[in-house]
Amino acid sequence: MKIAVDTHTHTYASGHAYSTIIENAKSAKEHGLAMFCTTDHSESMPGAPHFWFFSNQRVLPRFIEGVAIIRGVESNIMNIEGEIDIPERLDDELDWVIASFHEPVFRPSTKDIHTEALLNVIKSGRVDALGHLGNPNFDFDFETVIQCAKEHHVAIEINNTSLGGKSRVGSVERCYEIAKVAKQIGAYVTTGSDAHFCSYIGKFERVETLLEKVEMPVEQIITHTPGQFVQFLLLRGRQRIEELACYY
Repeated sequence: MKIAVDTHTHTYASGHAYSTIIENAKSAKEHGLAMFCTTDHSESMPGAPHFWFFSNQRVLPRFIEGVAIIRGVESNIMNIEGEIDIPERLDDELDWVIASFHEPVFRPSTKDIHTEALLNVIKSGRVDALGHLGNPNFDFDFETVIQCAKEHHVAIEINNTSLGGKSRVGSVERCYEIAKVAKQIGAYVTTGSDAHFCSYIGKFERVETLLEKVEMPVEQIITHTPGQFVQFLLLRGRQRIEELACYY
């Protein structure tokens, strides 16, 4: 299973990551990626940058080290209403918005509350993907949320960091179940390394194993090729990125 796009990466601007975007691009090139999304944490996360950091991503080149750069953010789900912590005026300035639960921002609650929050954030139309859903601290109704995500063209992230190591312990079996439900429903799936250091950019060994084991159809994996990814952005109503015309 070849993955050409990493849709979840961090730089030192997130406050708890350790590389620059140039270092990330160099590592992405070394690991055979054609494209990656830079998605630092938004401002409610401790240590994260002010929203002007994300607005000013327009100064970033579209290619670094020959790798295409997608300007994005990992926003925080704030409440049961599904609000996220970036101003609406940023919606047209960013290419890619992930929404995730993070314990310092959203206190873990009940399955019903998590489910309602996810449904509302999907229906808001402001996010392109839901991040690291396998976290057992944020249980939710898989079928209901993923069906809603399919209907609104919101991608379900399979997060490599959640599949091993010390982050979000207890996520592995849940990630497999989420992937199986997404396959059955026909939802779109995206893949993120969630790299907080450049050497992890594009490292998808665990994600690739999962996708192969559940036999996920490649047409549902929006990161299989850059072309699939930019077509998904168009499906989401994002503007065509003219500098990336070679991928349309």
